Amino acid sequence: MSLVINHNLMAMNAARNLNMSYGQLATSTRRLSSGLRVGTAADDAAGLAIRELMRSDVSTLNQGIRNANDAISMVQTADGALQVIDEKLIRMKELAEQAATGTYNSDQRLIIDSEYQAMASEITRIATATDFNQVHLLDGTLTGAIPTDHDGSGLQPSGPMKIHFGTGNDSSEDYYFISIGGATASHFGIGLAADSATSQGGMSISTQSLAQAALAALDAAIISKDKIRANLGALQNRLENTISNLQIQAENLQSAESRISDVDVATEMTEFVRNQILTQSAVAMLAQANSLPRMAMQLIGGGG
Repeated sequence: MSLVINHNLMAMNAARNLNMSYGQLATSTRRLSSGLRVGTAADDAAGLAIRELMRSDVSTLNQGIRNANDAISMVQTADGALQVIDEKLIRMKELAEQAATGTYNSDQRLIIDSEYQAMASEITRIATATDFNQVHLLDGTLTGAIPTDHDGSGLQPSGPMKIHFGTGNDSSEDYYFISIGGATASHFGIGLAADSATSQGGMSISTQSLAQAALAALDAAIISKDKIRANLGALQNRLENTISNLQIQAENLQSAESRISDVDVATEMTEFVRNQILTQSAVAMLAQANSLPRMAMQLIGGGG
């Protein structure tokens, strides 16, 4: 290589190597400080795209877990109200048993019937007043056939409620419907609100014969109530299993996302030290290269 003064090629070469090493050092510093191997699209374009999809799925699954937990709270609210209704039905059957015996007269049975009707009214009041986030649970709002399509029927003001927990909306794996039967006195066929065409006894216990017929009607009402509670219990168990499955999915997706996105600190620290040494070496060599043209000046001065 010729000794020239117009172009310091060795300094240019050292500067290029310095820029390269310093850029790599900056990248290592960014990765170690952020904890991310993929911080920009330039780090790993394909990895970034996959990571963002995984992140969205993890966030969606976590929200799905919260949705399922909300549904459990709703189910527990309905079951708690039915537990109180259960007590009223038991009391009503006790009153019917009392009125069914022949040791009471008509006036006394009317007194017994007044409490019977009060219990029926209270059952209706509880069923009507029980709601979760302004959705009535026991008044028949959530009854009806469960939709088989994917048209978002769960958003309708009545009918089975759609509980969504998956990452999409195109298959039954992403949601299912919750249906809760009505639990008012008229649904159970008891009390004055009952339909006389369907109840055949249960409307009143004001006479001995009506009281005796009411016993069978109350048995049917208790069975109907138990079916609703059993369905709610099964729903709660199903939701709890759904939550466990969602948690496993979210955990595995998070692990996969971490392998793509997170920096391996041990490996990156090795790169950091290597780039640091290369940068320091390049700075030293650039300083040396910048001083080399002085050799030409010495030759020019010596010739004078």
